[in-house]
This record gives sequence, C-alpha cells and structure tokens, in this order.
Amino acid sequence: MNPSSVASAAGAAGGSLQRSSLQLYRDCLRLVNHVAPGSSPKAIALRNLVRSEFHKSKDVKDEIQVEQLKNNAIRALSNYMLYESGSKDSKLGTAMHKFNDDVRRDS
Repeated sequence: MNPSSVASAAGAAGGSLQRSSLQLYRDCLRLVNHVAPGSSPKAIALRNLVRSEFHKSKDVKDEIQVEQLKNNAIRALSNYMLYESGSKDSKLGTAMHKFNDDVRRDS
C-alpha cells in the first residue's frame, strides 16, 4: 500500500469520503499483509482485529456514524503510513519524535 492510495482513500476531491466500506476493509487487509505477511501469529491477530472491528459496525445504518467510522479507518491507515515514512526518513522521524516528546511533556 502506498501513500497515494491512502490519499485517495481520504477523498482528495473536496475532502469528502468516497471510499466504500468494502474498499476500506480491503485496504486495511492489504495493510495487514504489508505489515505482517503470511500466517504468522502477528498477521493472524491483525487480520482478526480488522475483521472484528468491521464486523462490530456492520449493522450501523446512520450515515453520520458510517462517515465517522470511515474517518477512523482512514485516519488509522494514514497514521500507519506516516509512521512508516518516519522510520525511513530521518528528518521526518526526528520531527515526529520531537512532537511526541512535546505532547508528553505538556500532558
């Protein structure tokens, strides 16, 4: 999964969410396969987590709640992509660590 797919998931046109729940579910499972390929205990646990989170929300019909759930899924994917980028880009990683240190100090 690449950052452009996360950006498209966020609905670049006008900031509206155009991703269907099924597309988000598939994106989450692809991310799991990227993070933990194969059938390791970590991969199984992450796939089960994604499945259970989507299963819990399968009966939600309220459009506002559905949009909030989509926002949460997109945020999780985006946060992971940022985390991965920070581990590969030392300048971004340093900025992320500084931000986290500042947040911890302020709380």
